[in-house]
Amino acid sequence: MRKTLVFILICLCSAQSGFSQAGKQTSGRPNIIFIMSDDHAYQAISAYDDRLIATPNIDRIADMGILFTQASVTNSICAPSRATILTGKHSHLNGKVDNHFAFDTTNVTFPQLLQDAGYQTAMFGKLHFGNNPKGFDEFKILPGQGSYYNPEFITKKEGNIKVEGYVTDIVTDMTLDWLEKDREEEKPFMLMYLHKSPHRPWLMAERHMEEYTNKSFPEPKTLFDDYAERPAAAEAEMNILEHMSWAGDNKLFPETMDELGLSEIGPDKGRFKGELARFTPSQRETFLKYYSKVNEDFKKKYPTMSQEDIMKWKYQRYMQDYLGTIKAVDENVGRLLDYLEANELMENTIIVYTSDQGFYLGEHGWYDKRFVYDESFKTPLLVAWPGRTKAGSTSDALVQNLDFAQTFLDAAGVKAPKDMQGESMVPLLTGNEKKWTRDEVYYHYYEYPAEHMVQRHYAIITQEYKLVHFYFPEDRWELIDRKKDPLELHNYYDDPAHAQIRKDLHAQLDKMRKKYKDSSEISQSYIDRLIDDAEKGKVYGASKEKVDAVIRRSRENKD
Repeated sequence: MRKTLVFILICLCSAQSGFSQAGKQTSGRPNIIFIMSDDHAYQAISAYDDRLIATPNIDRIADMGILFTQASVTNSICAPSRATILTGKHSHLNGKVDNHFAFDTTNVTFPQLLQDAGYQTAMFGKLHFGNNPKGFDEFKILPGQGSYYNPEFITKKEGNIKVEGYVTDIVTDMTLDWLEKDREEEKPFMLMYLHKSPHRPWLMAERHMEEYTNKSFPEPKTLFDDYAERPAAAEAEMNILEHMSWAGDNKLFPETMDELGLSEIGPDKGRFKGELARFTPSQRETFLKYYSKVNEDFKKKYPTMSQEDIMKWKYQRYMQDYLGTIKAVDENVGRLLDYLEANELMENTIIVYTSDQGFYLGEHGWYDKRFVYDESFKTPLLVAWPGRTKAGSTSDALVQNLDFAQTFLDAAGVKAPKDMQGESMVPLLTGNEKKWTRDEVYYHYYEYPAEHMVQRHYAIITQEYKLVHFYFPEDRWELIDRKKDPLELHNYYDDPAHAQIRKDLHAQLDKMRKKYKDSSEISQSYIDRLIDDAEKGKVYGASKEKVDAVIRRSRENKD
């Protein structure tokens, strides 16, 4: 009898710990691998759309699990998105409303809670916060935006280091090295694997330069959008023709520009020289080999090119470099997935692939993000949880980056703090869709006046509509009919046929702002901070003249 009781206790302990005799986790609390790229448009993942690029390794995650077609962000800009992911709170509550104002470090993040609950935690790659991450046993992060070639890293144990090579490969090397050498098999782990690519200035790996500088890509239908019904869109400074820089973005050499009489576009005139200066002699030789051909070809064409021709040329150059950086991301995601399979770590591991927001790939003539229009508002989201998520499934649920924190805590059996504002996606991942009740999401963008000059706005988004309020410096409303106008070219706000829809959406929006504790008073407080800084001579990403002009417009509108 005594031997039987001992045997039962051993079995119970083994079941609760979730590990096999070999020390490999097979049940219990899942491992979590969070893969995030920077500015990766869903249009540039072949599981969503295969017209631009094939991403077979990223697609493997969807094949093993679920692809979300309506995943979105709460604020389409890098650092605020990351703050929302870590805290499960909207920007106005976590303090990181834009890339300039500091993150409130008193916030509790989900990695801290998982670490406290016994998870081993690690982060490698781009954080973009300006402060070291809390809740991690190990980290090696890029300072600020980081560099594509021979990047520096801030590390927890080695201080500041510099590593020769290409950043996407290096971050993966660090990640695999940690899994191989530092992972504690008796613990579940939470690993954040964060890529710089495909963030501007879109420098691809040497091995992809020949292929991608010779590729051509289909143009989006709205490449030549005139913004006729959307004044706020017309003001934005992210048009490929007008605002994309010759050298820093399109990789024209200074001597090419001098020969053609071209002046650099935009404030970041030193970016190209700064990146070239980072190359080793061998890397520089490879770069010049392929981009010299790009420059020679342009010099021959330019004298007879119209403005439309130049727009088309710039679009192709943009796509070549942007998609070239994604090629390396996909290869390296494949390296990670191969390692997990080879080491029997797929079972009971949640694998997420996402981006910190979407990105414009020529839609509306744009690059960059920030607007609530789909290409930046929506973000790729592919999740595999083998044994729990139905392989090859899709969902059009309105999930957001706001939901990651609670999802991971729920999956780990850790109670989420009451001030988190998202919802756990576990019901969607495990086939219990009826337990998901959200019918609308909230969006709020703040960084204006600043780089790209996208006006401040908030919005409610449902499956069928978007009601958008541009509130600074002018007061404008837009109503987008997502079904009738999927390209988002028209404003139906004053359309009599949409009058009742507009009324209903206003009521829903008011309730949502109360639910998420946002208000006009909070928005005004951030505007007041901007004005106060401007009066002290501090401006962020825009000239003082532009900032002063925006403030004057705002005051005139109030008067």
